[in-house]
Amino acid sequence: MSADNDQQAREQLIDLAAQFYDQFELGEIPHMSVPTRTKNNIEYDEEEEVWVYGDRESTRSANSVRGARKLLKAVYTIEFLAEQLEEDRSSTLRELYYLSESWDNEEAQFSSQDESNSLVEDLEIVSGVTREDFHMRPEESGATIMGPLHLREQTRRGEREIHCQKDVGEGGYQIPNNPDTIEFLDCDADFILAVETGGMRDRLVENGFDEAYNALIVHLKGQPARATRRITKRLHDELDLPVTVFTDGDPWSYRIYGSVAYGSIKSAHLSEYLATPEAKFIGIQPADIVEYDLPTDPLSDSDVNALESELEDPRFQTDYWEEQIELQLEIEKKSEQQSLASHGLDFVTDTYLPERLSEMGVL
Repeated sequence: MSADNDQQAREQLIDLAAQFYDQFELGEIPHMSVPTRTKNNIEYDEEEEVWVYGDRESTRSANSVRGARKLLKAVYTIEFLAEQLEEDRSSTLRELYYLSESWDNEEAQFSSQDESNSLVEDLEIVSGVTREDFHMRPEESGATIMGPLHLREQTRRGEREIHCQKDVGEGGYQIPNNPDTIEFLDCDADFILAVETGGMRDRLVENGFDEAYNALIVHLKGQPARATRRITKRLHDELDLPVTVFTDGDPWSYRIYGSVAYGSIKSAHLSEYLATPEAKFIGIQPADIVEYDLPTDPLSDSDVNALESELEDPRFQTDYWEEQIELQLEIEKKSEQQSLASHGLDFVTDTYLPERLSEMGVL
């Protein structure tokens, strides 16, 4: 991130704090309004084809002791972030939580990391600046890319160029916290295969799937970090690469796909920045469980509740998803990606994925 961008982000934060002083001068009770971050307050943006927050808002107001504490914590956090930008430093979300214990006002200290995480999200929304531009990092995600992509990245030691097949080991290229510092130089890939689990990602690399099919294999590492979703969107938008999402066959994995394609409830204010609506689901379908007679586990009560909830989730209200979810509720089974190994270690790369990708028109 450039010094000019750092300065702009810092000014946005200071302007936000100044609003509280303006409210004091006008004789108003200091307050801050943010969208309500619940499933009931997300709506489909037809133009952008992503889910965004609706009109419902929650107000952080100093008209109560609880509200005053929230604003006090916001002011202390704004001061910390502004100093961090001025000094060109960075910190993690976890460090912010612990750092608050050193603040001179005990009322400003966070009681949990969930509280500090939520406040950073509030500041993102009301300032229009992402946490990456605040120099705030999550804990190490470990998500990687393997495939025919040549890029240039900015580091504290200057620029460096990397080929995500030739210049990396079996682990692949680790995605940085802020993928907007990356410049794509050349790409011979035909599509992106975003993979949920590390075991399946390793199987695909060992079998040479990235080389055989000119694929960029992106390891999601479970629920994908924002950096993973951001670089996936950039690769799609800037290089015109189709995106496919390969997950387990359970309701929690369907939500992983949903976060890549349509955005998540917690970060709906960034859906246009993170979500890739054109992404296609290539994970284990309930229909695959039946067709390939895959090894399974029974659905738990929480699985059933999650599936029923997804039937009401606007992100899954399509004929395809309703058909698959209803089938899964009927057979009462779920299955993992690696259950495909019951047909041999090469089945996933020689048969399953090529057939699915061909059906989708990707291959």
